[in-house]
Amino acid sequence: MSNRRDSLKGWGFAAPALLWTTAFFVVPFVVMAAMSLATLDGRTLIWGLHADNYLELAEKRYLWRAVLVSLEITATVTVLSVVLAYPLAWIIAFRVPARWQRLALLLAILPFWTSYVVRSYAWLLVLAREGVVNQTLMTLGIIAEPVTLANTRIATVTGFVHFFVMLLTLTIYANLVQLSPNYRRAAMDLGANAFQTFRHVILPLTLPGIATGAFLTFVLCIGDYITPQILGGNTELTVPQVIMVQLGRRADFPLASALAIVLMGLVTLAYLGAARWLRIDRL
Repeated sequence: MSNRRDSLKGWGFAAPALLWTTAFFVVPFVVMAAMSLATLDGRTLIWGLHADNYLELAEKRYLWRAVLVSLEITATVTVLSVVLAYPLAWIIAFRVPARWQRLALLLAILPFWTSYVVRSYAWLLVLAREGVVNQTLMTLGIIAEPVTLANTRIATVTGFVHFFVMLLTLTIYANLVQLSPNYRRAAMDLGANAFQTFRHVILPLTLPGIATGAFLTFVLCIGDYITPQILGGNTELTVPQVIMVQLGRRADFPLASALAIVLMGLVTLAYLGAARWLRIDRL
């Protein structure tokens, strides 16, 4: 009787979360998956088990191009963010005095306090032909006339990296501060130099933080619509932009749903690839 009461109490505590997940994730996903198998006859939606939308994805080059562009941008942003965030997290964890680390972290997360849209438009102004970057390069004599930086992939990657470096810094820092200094001392006692200690001891132990931050970066970047729309200038369409085109201009909900399923498939593959090192509970 006691076990049954405890079981009912546990289900009672879990029920709100289960209902919320079912209502706002499971049900929408099932509807979207069913929609991706439907077809359009003019403006009439025909439900059924049709693979036409997925065949269209395979046949139309611009759709696959959008997938490739999304993957290329996301991979570039993830790698650059890791490369820039790790030294910053290392400096905060091991070079900044303990009493100043909270202030350093506060300064690191300041970009999160600004609206996502405002940050994107700020970068658009900075990278414009008459913006700060071009004016500085011309003043230094590096270039003779303004170069096109805004409305390019460079601008999109720059806007993403500015945001995600801070996210990765936090996840990597959380792993670094948990490392006992005895690991480094033991490695040095065994004859390892600084680089060997980092490569064989520190880096493997901080892979969970790197993997977690990289996965979050991948998920947020590949599904983002605002930054490519503002900074990319529609010169290269990503998957979220193509989805919005299908919804806003063509009202083609089945094809948009199929694209969304493909996007979720890419995220799932990214998770499976990083699952070995993902340890979110450590952060």
